Amino acid sequence: MPYLNITEVESAVTSLAAAFPGSTQLITLPERSVEGRTAHALRISTPAPAPKDCVLLIGGVHAREWGSCEVLVHFAADLLEAQRDGTGLGYGGTTFTADQVDALLHRLDLVVYPLVNPDGRLYSQTVRSMWRKNRNPANAGGSPNPSCVGVDLNRNYDFLFDFATAFDPAATPQVSADPCDPQVYAGPSAFSEPETRNVRWLLDQCPRTRWFVDVHSYAQDMLYNWGDDDNQSVDPDMNFRNSQYDGKRGLPGDLAYSEYIPKGDEDTAKLLAEAFCQGVGGVRGVPYKPMTGFHLYPTSGTSDDYVYTRHFTDPDHRGKVLGFTVEWGNDAVPSPNPFHPPWAEMAKIVLDVDAGLVQFCLAAT
Repeated sequence: MPYLNITEVESAVTSLAAAFPGSTQLITLPERSVEGRTAHALRISTPAPAPKDCVLLIGGVHAREWGSCEVLVHFAADLLEAQRDGTGLGYGGTTFTADQVDALLHRLDLVVYPLVNPDGRLYSQTVRSMWRKNRNPANAGGSPNPSCVGVDLNRNYDFLFDFATAFDPAATPQVSADPCDPQVYAGPSAFSEPETRNVRWLLDQCPRTRWFVDVHSYAQDMLYNWGDDDNQSVDPDMNFRNSQYDGKRGLPGDLAYSEYIPKGDEDTAKLLAEAFCQGVGGVRGVPYKPMTGFHLYPTSGTSDDYVYTRHFTDPDHRGKVLGFTVEWGNDAVPSPNPFHPPWAEMAKIVLDVDAGLVQFCLAAT
């Protein structure tokens, strides 16, 4: 099958809800996109005697990364169909038994939101294939430059949003305050965009979310917190909320700053990232690396770091959510555009990543 267009992604989500009414709930996101589109997520939840912890998975954030939607649509369909039919799941050399599928769905709720940025995906698939941002024209200031439209949604979350203050002047975080930056413009303020507010709303509506996965491409990695600096578990006062460290973040290997993470959280995040990579690698031998987001490149305003900050900033009302970002790809297969490789290769990547996600969820249980 070819890549799905935005209508087909929405149809896939609503069709799964209709086909599995006893195991799913169709969630209508409250805010329309900039161009007026309504998005849906799918909650997969089998009956249980007590409330269950939840994994929230999102995709389709960066418009040009077409395969992320397909990864999540197939992931949801695979689990629902395997449970209905009482079968296991086979992804090349990575397999799961029917008992494992059943246990996963009885111990966890899953919320799958495959297409966060429908406007951008449509524009990428019909006008500019390498388009990354959403389609908000509000900050273009009348500029005729088409790059001045849009916000990078994965820089628009409330984590060190004022990066010019937070980071060392010599650091190079991949983020921009320039509305005409064609890639990483963060927007005028955190959560300025309806698409990121929808993700925040889902987190608020699913308070038992304990794990969050944002599916992107391309680097063959499974990233975990943090993305702004190296991790450390010694000094809890050295953290993103402490303005004493403004202007010191973002340099690798220095002594001025490292981001605090409790050792238990880092150990757990690393184990889950390793489980994902093990699941991927078993399919056909494609190696993925578990590492912190910072070791890909320094960032601020990203989804995975934002979700983890919530229990630090509001511990009385928000539970701990470990944040992860999948960077799918296959460096061994040359492609003219690695963000949307030929479908024959993307179909294999879908199997790789879905095996990793199932393995991740089993490890989380």
